[in-house]
Amino acid sequence: MQHAHEEGRLPAEATIAELEDLAAQAQLTHVPVSPYIEDPDSFEDGTPIATASNPYPTEDTLLISFAGDLMAHNELWKHTDDYDKMYDDVREMLTASDLSLANMETPVDAKKPYSTYPSFNVHPDYADAAVRAGFNLFSLSNNHTNDKGLEGIQETEAYFSDLAERTKEGLRPVHYSGLKDGKEASFSYAYFDYKGWKILFLAVTEILNSGDSKDYINFIKQDTASRKKFTEYASKLREDNPCDLFILSVHCGEPEYILTIAKEQLNFYHDLLENGVDVVWANHPHVARDWEVIVNKDSQPAKMIFYSQGNTISGQRRSPSFDFPTLVREYTGDSFITNVRFLRDEKGIRIVSVHPVLITTYITRDRSFVIKRLTDDFIQELKDEGRDKWAKYLVSRRKLMKNIKGKLIWQ
Repeated sequence: MQHAHEEGRLPAEATIAELEDLAAQAQLTHVPVSPYIEDPDSFEDGTPIATASNPYPTEDTLLISFAGDLMAHNELWKHTDDYDKMYDDVREMLTASDLSLANMETPVDAKKPYSTYPSFNVHPDYADAAVRAGFNLFSLSNNHTNDKGLEGIQETEAYFSDLAERTKEGLRPVHYSGLKDGKEASFSYAYFDYKGWKILFLAVTEILNSGDSKDYINFIKQDTASRKKFTEYASKLREDNPCDLFILSVHCGEPEYILTIAKEQLNFYHDLLENGVDVVWANHPHVARDWEVIVNKDSQPAKMIFYSQGNTISGQRRSPSFDFPTLVREYTGDSFITNVRFLRDEKGIRIVSVHPVLITTYITRDRSFVIKRLTDDFIQELKDEGRDKWAKYLVSRRKLMKNIKGKLIWQ
């Protein structure tokens, strides 16, 4: 299916007037989309960012943080057993959101030792740290899901099933999708209430590193016929499970480390939006890509596509190329956690704020890999500590990442 859209790319340094003009076109009282900004406290129009106090205190809203891949390279665990500190700089932001999404790109199997690429594995203490950081909605369907075979899949399922049971009465219940009971089982999905909102969450992968135990994973082939069949399945799933938001995680079959978006993938995602999905949250490239907000026929920003948020934490940039920050592999160390606020009223459900927060994987002097918000304050801290190479490098990286932007698309 061909898609004709009118696109409005948001410049990295959009003026307040330009943003207000976009808001007026969408008939909103607040700026609907913010490009990357360096001020961590407010939008360019002065309203609070999505992680601050709710700018809609009398409205029915839901705040969701969309992160990227949680990897398990040995750099992340061989120098420490304090996995909580990886998340210290983003914990407040993640826990401020109602739902925070991450792709757990490793089995969680306590019966096997920790292992790194190409066959990942971690223990519950590693995953527990992500939960304590605020992540409470997990995709478990990706090309590393079956790194440890059927036992690894079953142990991962047991871990998350127990986690969901233990947290179901708490303030931040954990939900997940991606694993099946076997060949005859249909795709697994999460269908739950949160603050009066009905959420449908499905995670699938188009790529596996091997065919072993694929019948236990939400796996779809990448060919046209398979995608058409899956799109029909998604439409029926939405029909059978009435909800306020249908979020779909797609571990895409595109090549890794490519910043551009294949036309076939773009068309596939738009087909999914036209068939009941509200948010397509794609992963696998390990680099961040542009994202889209789709405006419906009533001129309301209503749906989103994340073509990739990149690595939230990984060891792929283990030796930063300080003198060559433009290399493609350097993008594996920078990504976004994008905070999206959805509002529900008599007009339906629409997007009222989008705020991408730029983060980086920083390597401390003791070789700990931690997530840091890539701000002026952090760069100044590095200069004060005498880490001038890191400071100069991250200034360059930040400029490059500002080229990754959001687009408003009118249907």
